[in-house]
Amino acid sequence: MIGNERHSLVSVIGEDMLRHGKLPLLLLVAVVVSAVMVVTTTHKTRLLTAQREQLVLERDALDIEWRNLILEENALGDHSRVERIATEKLRMQHVDPSQENIVVKQ
Repeated sequence: MIGNERHSLVSVIGEDMLRHGKLPLLLLVAVVVSAVMVVTTTHKTRLLTAQREQLVLERDALDIEWRNLILEENALGDHSRVERIATEKLRMQHVDPSQENIVVKQ
């Protein structure tokens, strides 16, 4: 004769899983852990990809600025070269703006 004992469904399933289903329970835990790790890895990968894109944009901006500075340096270098040639070879001198209207006759 079967006793009139009442068991909750959750406790019966839990006991059955521990008694007869250790391998499926272990596989379930492994699948859940694996899924959490995949989600975490995907999130970190997306963050790193976004950070890499930001760094590439910054590098491009710095590269453009560097090119502009080189162009500016070359432009300024040309003026100093012209001034040096005018002073050394042509013996030109700077004119004082306050004495610009004075004409020197020789």
